[in-house]
Amino acid sequence: MGKLILNEWTKLFRRIGTWVMFGIVILMVIGMGTYLKYDESNHPPQENLNWKQDLTVQLENDRTSLEEVGQNNANLRTFYERQIAIKEYQIENELSPETGQNVWSFIGEAMGAIGFIGVFTIIIAAGIVSNEFSWGTVKLLLIRPMKRTKILLAKYLTVLLFGISMLSATFLIAAVIGFALFGLPEQAIPHLAYVDGQVVERSLFMQLIGEYLLGSIDVLMLATMAFMISAVFRNSSLAIGLSLFLMFMGGTVTMIIASKYEWAKYILFANTDLSVYFDGVPLVDGMTLGFSIFILFLYFALFQFLAFFVFAKRDVTA
Repeated sequence: MGKLILNEWTKLFRRIGTWVMFGIVILMVIGMGTYLKYDESNHPPQENLNWKQDLTVQLENDRTSLEEVGQNNANLRTFYERQIAIKEYQIENELSPETGQNVWSFIGEAMGAIGFIGVFTIIIAAGIVSNEFSWGTVKLLLIRPMKRTKILLAKYLTVLLFGISMLSATFLIAAVIGFALFGLPEQAIPHLAYVDGQVVERSLFMQLIGEYLLGSIDVLMLATMAFMISAVFRNSSLAIGLSLFLMFMGGTVTMIIASKYEWAKYILFANTDLSVYFDGVPLVDGMTLGFSIFILFLYFALFQFLAFFVFAKRDVTA
C-alpha cells in the first residue's frame, strides 16, 4: 500500500498544476499579511480605555434581544445566553477585547484560505481516477498484481494527504508570517468558550488547531463526493462542477430549507460545520454533536461504497 501511495504522490507532484496550487495558497497568505501590516501602519490600533462601558452597552442590548426574540427561538436563546455569559466573564476578569493584530489573530484570519484549499482538493479528487481513463493509463495501472480496491484506496488516501498537506502548510506559513509581521501579544490571550452553561478558558493555540480541523470537514466530505463521482462516472468535469456548486451553494440552500422544515437536519451541509457545537448554535433546534457525526458517517460510507463498488465491478479495462 505504501508503494502505491508513493507512486500516486509522485505522479501528483510531477504536474506543474499541483505546485501552482500550493503557490497560490502561500502567496495568498503572504499577501493577506502584507495588506494587514500596511493597514496597521497607516491606521495604528488605539487602546480602548472605555471597553467596559462598551461591553456593558452590548450586554444590555443582548439581554433585550434575549427577552424579545430568544424566548421564542431555542437557537437564538442559546446564542444570546452565550454572548451574555462571555461578556460578563470579560468584565469580571478584566479581559479587555484585543486590539490590533498578533500572530494568533492572523492565523485565524488565514482560515479564509481553507476555501481555496477545498477547491484545489476537489480538483485533485475529481481527476485522480477519471484522468486515468482520459489518458489511457488505466490499463497499465490495473495489470499490476493488486486488487482494484487497494489501487482505489491508495488514490483516495493520496487525496487526503494532499488536503492535509495544504492545510498544514497554510497553518505553518500563517504562523511564520504572523509572528514575523505582528509578533506575539503582550499578554497571554485565552479563548473563552461557553460549555454547559459556564465560561471556560482554553488555549488559543489549541483552539486555532481545532478550528482549522473543523473547518476542513466540509472540504473532506466534498472531496470524497468528487472522488466518488470521478470513480463512478469517469468524468472529472462533472465531479468538479457538481462539487464546487455544492460547496458554494449547498450551505445557503440548506439554511433556507432549515428555516421552514425540520427535516433539513438530515442534509449533508446542515452537519458539516461542527464548530457550532462549541462556539455557535446548530442550524436546526435539537441537533447534537453526536447526531451530526452520525449523519456525516452515513454520507461518507455511502460515497465510499458507491466509489469502490462500481470501480471494482465495472469493466474498467475497456
